Amino acid sequence: MFPLVPFPSPREVIIFALVLSRVAGLFAAMPVFGGRRLPIQVKALAVLMITLVCFSALTVIPPVMPTDAFTLGLLLLSEMAVGLVLSFITLIIFAAVEFSGQIIGMQMGFTISQIIDPTLGSQAQIMSVLQTLFATLLFLSLNVHHMFIRTIVESFTIIPIGGWHLNGEIITFLVRRTMDVFVIGVRLAAPVMVTLLLTSVALGIMARAFPQMNIFMISFPLNIGIGFLVLGMTLLMFFHVLEISFGQLKEQIEVLFRLMAKGG
Repeated sequence: MFPLVPFPSPREVIIFALVLSRVAGLFAAMPVFGGRRLPIQVKALAVLMITLVCFSALTVIPPVMPTDAFTLGLLLLSEMAVGLVLSFITLIIFAAVEFSGQIIGMQMGFTISQIIDPTLGSQAQIMSVLQTLFATLLFLSLNVHHMFIRTIVESFTIIPIGGWHLNGEIITFLVRRTMDVFVIGVRLAAPVMVTLLLTSVALGIMARAFPQMNIFMISFPLNIGIGFLVLGMTLLMFFHVLEISFGQLKEQIEVLFRLMAKGG
């Protein structure tokens, strides 16, 4: 489809740019590859190489060629939006991981000790950074990023270039998936939340029974120690919940494909 000649036709260049936009939209928001974690030069090179490798295997239906730059720009943005929507459901899982880390950090007393995350250039909770690293390792070990590369290739068969339009069903689906941030986040943080809640109750009883004891000073190291102990003991449960969430991505992508095909 894309001849290996020094000067392809303008039509082929436009089709390649549209395919590149959809791949770039996917990788712009995908965890690990998106955000500020990777230099822009590395991401641009990775998107270009993946597009070059996949382009010959794609079944691209050529769209009606735009006649002006404005129409071409809208078409490029539309293709980028397809990739962004597909990667959004993965961002929900990582947002849930960060949310659980914030809950755990608040329970353990790390609220004040927020640090500057060098990968994002913003403040982040210590426990959120730690749990995000665990989730990233699991994301890569399960080859979820490979699934998204297959997904972007299959998307050109289901959703032709220029054939997707946003509809109410897609928005409703994404809003419902956004609620998973709280559901998954609470599931991940539940063991530490419950344990530290019981610890706080026990310390409250001790404060009433032994008024001379400085419970406030004892609670800081005790909460941190118990929190890390429970995290270590429930680490397999943490990975199990994430594995189930990553395993549901394929089904959610198929639902998105049906909604996008209907919208087109």
